[in-house]
Amino acid sequence: MAFTVSTDARLDVVDVTDRVSAAVPDGRDGTATVFVDHTTAGVVVNEAEPRLLEDIRTFLADLVPDEGWEHDQLDGNADSHLRALLLGPSETVPVVDGDLSLGRWQSILLVECDGPRERTVRVR
Repeated sequence: MAFTVSTDARLDVVDVTDRVSAAVPDGRDGTATVFVDHTTAGVVVNEAEPRLLEDIRTFLADLVPDEGWEHDQLDGNADSHLRALLLGPSETVPVVDGDLSLGRWQSILLVECDGPRERTVRVR
């Protein structure tokens, strides 16, 4: 199953937990792999508290400078690729009786590094 997420900013964090949960079949046990098939976005599990989401944006912006990379000569988004490299394209979450087995404060977050864009998120 796949769904599309629209992002609003160059660096954006979107809570996709409910959409992932809706993609998990009722009554199933196992794991759900959540994968974004783009090289400038990532998927992480963390808390979806609004101030923390802003901190994630700030952290990534501070950690990887916007300019000065070789790949920028091609299309100007090397920083986005490097930020996504740190995040990774997927997370695997346990599923019990059709429900995501996340901790109390855990959410599944799509992290956009080269927006605004539309991203495809796959759940398997």
